[in-house]
Amino acid sequence: MAGSKPIGLAWRSNTLFIVSTVGIGLFTDLFLYGLVVPILPFILRDRVSLPEDQIQTYVSALLAAYAGASVLFSPPAGVIADKTSSRQAPFLLGLVALLAATLMLFLGQSVPVLILARVLQGVSGAVVWTIGLALLLDTVGPANLGKTVGSIFGFISIGELAAPVLGGVVYKKAGYPGVFGIGFAILAIDFIMRLLLIEKKTAAKWEKQDNGTEDNTNRQDDDTATGEDGDDNEEEPLLRKKEEDNYKVPDGQSKVVRSFPILYILKDPRLLVALLLAFNQATLLATYDATIPTEAEELFGFDSLKSGLLFIALVLPYLLLGPVAGWLVDRYGPKPAAVLGFGYLVPVLILLRLARPGGTPEIVLFCALLSLCGLGMAVIGSPSIVEASYVVSQYNNANPEFFGEQGPYAQLYGINSMVFSFGLTVGPLVSGLLRDRIGYGNMNAVVAGLCLVTAVLSVIYVGGKPNFLRRK
Repeated sequence: MAGSKPIGLAWRSNTLFIVSTVGIGLFTDLFLYGLVVPILPFILRDRVSLPEDQIQTYVSALLAAYAGASVLFSPPAGVIADKTSSRQAPFLLGLVALLAATLMLFLGQSVPVLILARVLQGVSGAVVWTIGLALLLDTVGPANLGKTVGSIFGFISIGELAAPVLGGVVYKKAGYPGVFGIGFAILAIDFIMRLLLIEKKTAAKWEKQDNGTEDNTNRQDDDTATGEDGDDNEEEPLLRKKEEDNYKVPDGQSKVVRSFPILYILKDPRLLVALLLAFNQATLLATYDATIPTEAEELFGFDSLKSGLLFIALVLPYLLLGPVAGWLVDRYGPKPAAVLGFGYLVPVLILLRLARPGGTPEIVLFCALLSLCGLGMAVIGSPSIVEASYVVSQYNNANPEFFGEQGPYAQLYGINSMVFSFGLTVGPLVSGLLRDRIGYGNMNAVVAGLCLVTAVLSVIYVGGKPNFLRRK
């Protein structure tokens, strides 16, 4: 390689630094999304001078603009990432879009400008989730993906759930400059970390130039691509070849499939169920966001600050147990966590109907039930992405020429981001409608039924069919 060796190569390409950078990137996306949500009505009223009866309509439009852009741009972001040699460049471009969006929200004085800002936020979200997860896989390998994702999801859930509360409190005390000042400070930290990051494969080239050693990073990725530890070498070669044949892509694929090869893998029911896990996880998160504050106000007369503090009960188990649950997924596979996690949430969600109006005892009971929900959310945080990555790695290993040098991983995470964003969009709409029509307890019973169906499908498909369902 031409040029001098980058300063700080060792720590800038260190696994912990790369994982932390991705975590901060995902945190920034969700934090800035949630930070401006409580002040959107005030922006429309004070700056745009909309009539009061139009504010709710335009708030919904601004929320939909973000979700729509994220859903639509996630798959193209995956294709672009897999076609480029570096993950860092599009990762930085996503942050530029987020910076532009934040500036437009801060300064915008018309509805079109605000909608464009939310669209740019959605584009940035699509890029950071797609590229970020692909970069994680490049860095830690499939064997460590579960605990890494579990740790990150526990961390970023704080930003997702705390940002609306913080945005409302800071706006009340310091106005728009205070709210956006926090946003720009976090963006600055995120930008510096993304700029300093050096990918493992880039660092390996410098190390190879310096000491002539083999590119261990790529070799490690090859060794871990199947999601197993090194014991596969003891398997019979014929059995291995037979298993590989199950993932072979036939010749003669259409131009669309060759351009977007993840489409072929989407026919695999294991991948479809893995994406369903992501959709249901997002739906659950969005359901909590949409219904806990309104239920707390109705039951206990809580204001926005006290309702926000209730989320501590939900987030704390997620934060503490997410890495442990992820490690268990890495150790025992995604099936036990998916089946037990979604199965466990069925009775817990049904028990939420026990919440009643009252004082401290009733509030403690509600917090305890939310903590039990947080435990379940920690368990289901990792299985989806680990299972999807494993399935795609099997196809990639069996068809390296078809999927290209980098594989279809960024395309996979683009689809995953699209599905997750769709869940975040559908969750509050459906849960809000159900709560209004059939009540909070019955709404949670419907969500519990969704978890039950997901647990059953996980038994059948996640990690492969169980022996009793396989053809003899």
